Amino acid sequence: MRSMNRKKPSYYDHDGFLMPIGFPIEGFISALRYQAQPSDVFLVTYPKCGTTWTQYILWLMQHQGEPLSPSEKLEDYIPHLEEIGKETIEKLRQPRVIKTHFPRQLTPYHPAAKYIYVARNPFDCVVSFYHHTRGFIQHYNFADGTFDDFFECFIRGEVDFGDYFDHLLPWYEYRDEENVLFLTYENMKADLRPIIIKIANFLGGDYLNCIENEEIINKIIVNSSLKSMKKDQQRWSSKRPKNMPPFVRKGKVGSWKDYFSLKQQQRLTEKFKIRTAGTALETLWPKIFKT
Repeated sequence: MRSMNRKKPSYYDHDGFLMPIGFPIEGFISALRYQAQPSDVFLVTYPKCGTTWTQYILWLMQHQGEPLSPSEKLEDYIPHLEEIGKETIEKLRQPRVIKTHFPRQLTPYHPAAKYIYVARNPFDCVVSFYHHTRGFIQHYNFADGTFDDFFECFIRGEVDFGDYFDHLLPWYEYRDEENVLFLTYENMKADLRPIIIKIANFLGGDYLNCIENEEIINKIIVNSSLKSMKKDQQRWSSKRPKNMPPFVRKGKVGSWKDYFSLKQQQRLTEKFKIRTAGTALETLWPKIFKT
């Protein structure tokens, strides 16, 4: 193991909190000052846990299943708080849907605002996060980094937006709060229809319109499918070199088995057991964490 010579992604270090170097520093600082509004909907995820997919589902629910036009960009309607800062967010018409990777203690809070949290098992998360980090050269300078390199950073929590478990555990603790909807990527992949209904009932208002018509639900499912989203990679990211994996890659549950060594599997399993002791988090992913 070449532990002393491992390559690491490049990050901005904000008093111990790591962020991509491609994100404006002022965006992060400004985002911390954003005051959540009662009508806000926050989509909260750890990176590579279904963020863009869920963003698009929310868009489709707002628009009766009709996809974005070629001239529209998803981030103009559901922006990334810590990338663009509070001033841009505040210019959006209310009610707003806001994406964030902030951990719970940094996420703007209002008791009347609503928070959708999407969790993904850490094994698939680290694989997807690796490809994401390698592909965004301007954000991380990690094009020639290996999976082994990135795994060491991930398991130590030395990646942007912090340790996976520091992000997951606080939101899981508050999963039963009235203004929190806790979802898993794996359940969304298994059967999206009941998830759409659950989101609509959670958010209420105009979102309920999309579940009154089976045709609209089917449109949402079709237009948010991996096949549909992969048709136009430029829509989701225009900044990845052609020799890198696409932004919308596989979206497969269980692809981690193609990357992990037995030792890496044992190490991440052990960290999971230690960090989640006393919780029921292993029941979210029974195929990995057999009880």
